[in-house]
Amino acid sequence: MAKRGQGLGKVLLASMLLTLTVALGGCSGDKQDGDSEKVSDTAAASHITIGIPQDLDSLVPSLSQGAGTQEILYNIYEGLYKPDSEGNLVPAVASDYTMSEDGLVYTFTLRDGIKFHNGNPVTAADVKYSIDTCAGLNGGEPVISAFSNIVGVETPDENTIVITLKESSSSFMAILSTVEAAIVPADAADLQTNPIGTGPYKFVSRSLQENVVLERFDGYWGEPAHIKDVTLKVLADSDSIVMNLEGGAVDLVARISTAQAAELGDDFEVLEGTMNLVQAVYLNNAVAPFDNENVRQALCYAVNRQEILDFVSEGKGTLVGSSMFPAFGKYYIEELNDLYTTDIEKAKALLTEAGYPDGFSFTMKVPSNYQQHVDTAQVVAEQLKQIGVTADIELIEWETWLNDVYQGRDFEATLVGVDASTLTAGAMLSRFRSDAHNNFINYNNQEYDAAYAEALAAESVMDDDRATEAYKKCETILAGTAANVYIQDMCELVAVRKGYTGYTFYPLYIQDFSKLDIQ
Repeated sequence: MAKRGQGLGKVLLASMLLTLTVALGGCSGDKQDGDSEKVSDTAAASHITIGIPQDLDSLVPSLSQGAGTQEILYNIYEGLYKPDSEGNLVPAVASDYTMSEDGLVYTFTLRDGIKFHNGNPVTAADVKYSIDTCAGLNGGEPVISAFSNIVGVETPDENTIVITLKESSSSFMAILSTVEAAIVPADAADLQTNPIGTGPYKFVSRSLQENVVLERFDGYWGEPAHIKDVTLKVLADSDSIVMNLEGGAVDLVARISTAQAAELGDDFEVLEGTMNLVQAVYLNNAVAPFDNENVRQALCYAVNRQEILDFVSEGKGTLVGSSMFPAFGKYYIEELNDLYTTDIEKAKALLTEAGYPDGFSFTMKVPSNYQQHVDTAQVVAEQLKQIGVTADIELIEWETWLNDVYQGRDFEATLVGVDASTLTAGAMLSRFRSDAHNNFINYNNQEYDAAYAEALAAESVMDDDRATEAYKKCETILAGTAANVYIQDMCELVAVRKGYTGYTFYPLYIQDFSKLDIQ
């Protein structure tokens, strides 16, 4: 007998999000009341310019890497299902689905009348092409590693898509709902220059390193976007953000610093939410001296995380002790936050034991377009001086960070925030398996690999309790071995010009332009 999933809703993710309200309570996304000036000009009333910290790394959804890219592509592309602002998975390209009792066969019904941005109807063949591409069934390796679990995609009729798995997985629907797994036309000539999706906004143009222009898709199957035109202006120089806001060049910028917020005048509201990521000093575990656990632990004891929050964001943010942030609810282990309390003498003793009694020097690469990370790196560098360790900060462009650090693994340490594409434990923890393609810190721990394998085995038989405990063990191992110097889930400050409303915080790294409106 098949199980029907009209709209996963809170059924799949409810237990995962039990503490979401608590996690977000300190940084509410509610809009501020006040005497906001309305955008009076007719053209402005249907247009908004949004500042983004870097250009998109790809316009092809399956090839996108950075969270800053995927949060934009969310507006252009959709999967069979998609996450909403409550963290629920809701129907998108598909109208519903059924799952076989053994969890191996998913049957999706194509949404009636849904169209691509070019006006062509979405067909079952388009869906098969898209999923086959992600799973490597069109030839080559799987584009999405988790899709290697897919053994076949069939289209018994023009409205039905049947996906068969090797092993059942409780996280399959969440993975299927990522931007990377978006449905695209099978006959698309070049998505990199002409992206075509089914989302509320369609692509108009792009000027490399300058802007991306989107337009409301009036043929959208769901609730239409309120604002007609959206221009995404690249602000790679974080020092120019306030000038661009005050000068009228941009109307909205997410993830500004507290110092930048303080510089803004009365024409702006500053909204608060959470970034839903894990900011840390990520250490290359394969490079000396960070191949030594005592050295990594010494850094953890030397860093004062609360001092970082106080200095960088006026105390805003949530401390984290491993690779999981509070919105994950049942997976988040708050007790790990207290594993390393600041202890300078213990840090020095660990360095001596590791063979570095006089400390050492290393280079910390930091993307220059994220001011919060730059500010945090500067505080960390000052704190490490107390144990004789010199951290030389090297500011690099985002594209360089992706190529050299993330893909090339050519670094000693880096300070960034790592996010999750889905509210599944694997989205945060799979990258630390020794054989993971995205294990950019070169973490290699047999106990960790075994615990992660146990989590996958439990998921394959739908044993959620057992899987949760295994994932928690993974987090505990990461913390105990000081895989990285974990700091915080950062508080997100969003500057919005008065007159624009509707900005919505998601429990994932998403910017939903369709909800923006004009007062």
